[in-house]
Amino acid sequence: MSIELILLGASILFFMSILACKAGYRFGVPILLLFLFVGMLCGSDGLGLIRLGDSPTSYGLAQTIGTIALCVILFSGGMDTKIEDIKPVIGSGIMLATVGVILTAFITGLLILLTFSVIDISGVHLSFMMALLIGSMMSSTDSASVFSILRSKGLHLRGRLRPLLELESGSNDPMAFMMTTMLIGLLSQGSSPSYGVAIIGLFKQFLVGGIVGVLFGKFFVWLINNIKIDNASLYPIMVLTCCIFMFSASYFLGGNSYLAVYLGGLIVGNSKFVHRRSSMNFFDGLAWLSQIVMFLTLGLLVNPHDLIPVIWPGVVISILMIGLARPISVFVSLLPFKGYDRRDKMFVSWVGLRGAVPIIFAILALSNGVPQARLLFNTVFVCTLVSLIVQGTSLSFMAKKLKLSEDPTELGKVKDFDMEIADELKTILAELTISERVLTFGDRLLNLPLPENTLAVLVKRDDNYFVPNGKTELFLNDKVLLLSDDRESLMGALSQMGVKPEVNEDKMGFKGILGDLQDLAGDIKSGKFLKI
Repeated sequence: MSIELILLGASILFFMSILACKAGYRFGVPILLLFLFVGMLCGSDGLGLIRLGDSPTSYGLAQTIGTIALCVILFSGGMDTKIEDIKPVIGSGIMLATVGVILTAFITGLLILLTFSVIDISGVHLSFMMALLIGSMMSSTDSASVFSILRSKGLHLRGRLRPLLELESGSNDPMAFMMTTMLIGLLSQGSSPSYGVAIIGLFKQFLVGGIVGVLFGKFFVWLINNIKIDNASLYPIMVLTCCIFMFSASYFLGGNSYLAVYLGGLIVGNSKFVHRRSSMNFFDGLAWLSQIVMFLTLGLLVNPHDLIPVIWPGVVISILMIGLARPISVFVSLLPFKGYDRRDKMFVSWVGLRGAVPIIFAILALSNGVPQARLLFNTVFVCTLVSLIVQGTSLSFMAKKLKLSEDPTELGKVKDFDMEIADELKTILAELTISERVLTFGDRLLNLPLPENTLAVLVKRDDNYFVPNGKTELFLNDKVLLLSDDRESLMGALSQMGVKPEVNEDKMGFKGILGDLQDLAGDIKSGKFLKI
């Protein structure tokens, strides 16, 4: 196959994925689900455009792609997480990301063992260790799909729910990974596994990974600020190099690489360094690219006809996880913490959305030759699909049903002006569209009831931009870019002129992964958000 044909096929897949993203935002369908479906459509059981095959080479390729993609996504998620936002929920978030993951894995393992004992599949005899492995693979959550749906439905969660979910979803993958690798190692040892060595190894991974992430994160911030590079475009590449080095160094030192890059990203993203904004924008796009490549690869790897024997067990396991395993782990984990009522815990339980990570962990089992690994992979894949369909499409409904959504208090992003303000500056940008109501105050800029310390910086009229003054005449549908250092006064003035707040669409964790896909076909990162 020629390289030109490969590039053509890849570009078609990417284009289909972007269109699927736009449809997902419009109809509230999880983006991950659409990426997987595009991959399955073009795979061996679909159109047959790309055939990865059921071979160790394909598993190795998928594992490599998944590892690199998760490295970038977790680092980007750490960079996007603001420490001041998660400080009030750091205890409960860490509890969910550690104890919650362990409880979810253990309870799910018991439910899987019970399910396969009731639903008989020919030739399948599942041990508790194998069931626990499947439960460990599915014990982490996917933040990307959750918050893309919440934003597309215009939901604004009350209180501390948003930072709690952000912290949990960004930090629970390392614990799930450590449990998965530990169990794969035990299963590979055969009939006499060493549990003590495995548990010690688990703590070593956690400790070394954490130390590497924090120390290397601080070192790289110092390095970036003190190295002098003439070409400013190389600074984002420098940050990417630091991310990859941190991931690899943690692995060779015996630590958990995913924990290291997440903590490293958290340190780097909350520090001041040279060309910070360009690096953040670079990683935002790179994280999206990593997600698309990873999800498409997973979709191409699966053979839908192989899923038929495990559909019913997978559906039953998914329902038990949604209705039993996840709620128990959430309620128990949040028991020591005040400030979360029953409705908060119920919603956090419902947000236990499975994503690409469980499938990548299942590929680990395939590539390591774990017994019954294909059954394990197919079961995890079915459970992920059910979780995305059931939970993913009903998140906004559950938030409203539990009365956890509140009226937004922030303005939407600036869309018609390609301009941004550095985060360390205490100024904000807002966009005012001249409507008939605004013109009732007068047709001159000086007639608008703008507060003090607010400047009209630019006016867009049709496709032309110009700097206004107080006597500038305003026309219907003009766009005015406002700059202010008094958010509350500006909000009040805009409300008086009929401008309603919108949900802040800023990124959410590694997540987060994850900006506004409706602008992806045009200009990602086209403006600055008004922030509380």
